[in-house]
Amino acid sequence: MEGDICDPDRAAYPRIFPPREAGESDHQPFERCVNFPVSVVLPAAGTGERTGLQTPKQFCSFLGRPLISYTIQAFERVSWIQSIVVVVLKENMALMTDIIQRFQHRKVRVVPGGSTRHRSICSGVLALGELEGEESHAAVQPKVVIIHDAVRPFVEADFLYKIAMAAKEQGAAGAIRPLVSTVIATTSEGYLDHSLDRAKYRASEMPQGFTYDVIYQAYQRCTESDFDFGTECLHLALQYCGVSAKLIEGPPTLWKVTYKRDLAAAESIIKETLSRSACVVTGASAQAVTLAGTLQKAARTWDMELNVIPDLKGDNGSYLLTEWNFILVSGSLPCLSEVEAILTDFKAANRAPLHPFVIVWVHLSSSDELSISRTMAEQVAIMDLASAAKLQNIFLYGIQIHQSKDAEHWERSVLRVTEITSALIRERSPALVGQLLQA
Repeated sequence: MEGDICDPDRAAYPRIFPPREAGESDHQPFERCVNFPVSVVLPAAGTGERTGLQTPKQFCSFLGRPLISYTIQAFERVSWIQSIVVVVLKENMALMTDIIQRFQHRKVRVVPGGSTRHRSICSGVLALGELEGEESHAAVQPKVVIIHDAVRPFVEADFLYKIAMAAKEQGAAGAIRPLVSTVIATTSEGYLDHSLDRAKYRASEMPQGFTYDVIYQAYQRCTESDFDFGTECLHLALQYCGVSAKLIEGPPTLWKVTYKRDLAAAESIIKETLSRSACVVTGASAQAVTLAGTLQKAARTWDMELNVIPDLKGDNGSYLLTEWNFILVSGSLPCLSEVEAILTDFKAANRAPLHPFVIVWVHLSSSDELSISRTMAEQVAIMDLASAAKLQNIFLYGIQIHQSKDAEHWERSVLRVTEITSALIRERSPALVGQLLQA
């Protein structure tokens, strides 16, 4: 097969949502590349009736970002995908354009869709044929077109490669998954007619890939009935172009957000991905370094990797581009200027936040510092900082831990800091932004 391995130029990141920004198509480590043009059509003109929500599910937001933006990012991070066409209802064109601009998506074009799935996909395919010569997209007519649902955000680059290569060789290729339940046929009166042998059948999934000529000709030749009632692109390629698709079993992550509960599941997966690691910044305080080391050991029980660094200068500044979570440990004297400095560093890094960043300020206080007035002053100060940071999609939280000469009491306090920090990073709760919590 035509393809090669892209040389890695950075450390490995989580596969579902790597910590890169919208529009960045830098290849992933050991990403297999193709040497022919590939484009994507994302039909997103559905109304989302099965979710029971007024907002179509592709535009439903979690973690401050609409579902379709996550799906677009999954394709933008693949270096060999040259362009993405998103097909939406005419009345949602402005909304989709705003999403692209707000989250700095690139390689994306929005076109109006039709009244059915096939009509919308056809609009996207025709739009790809018009890309040649458009300087704004710097793209030529693709050799292979990948069609994917806008509400399937967890597609992986490795599987896209398999689909693209099989489509180029065979003319068409599609993802399949084993059937979970037995399929039965009913009579018109509502009784069992017969059941199908589950071992012989598979569920058709997305993504699907086609050579441009095959999918274009299939839509040129299909009937109005196909446009109005059909849903399977692979069937059109077989019926009207005589192309039997190569079927490839896909991973479990290909599932589709269909019902309201699926939105909660998708949010949970993304939160889990974002909470796998954090960067602990200690400054020059020996007390902060000691506490950070203790937190690092305790965090292992929560399946979280903590990287301890003294500051974000020099090579350590790369964490501003790759990490989503920061724990800033201050010594016995409270110093919110350290928090202000990291917020300034974020602004200088010019990183467009597709997800909320989390900064947890951990203040190590001594017994002689304890006073209601000082605590209130710190609470007001961190609340003001957090309000400004939230405008940049940065969630700032505070935790105060009191030093203790009692080893057992100190161990319990450190454990509570770890538990609170882990929960704040995992849940990313807007309601607790700016709060100074006590460990």
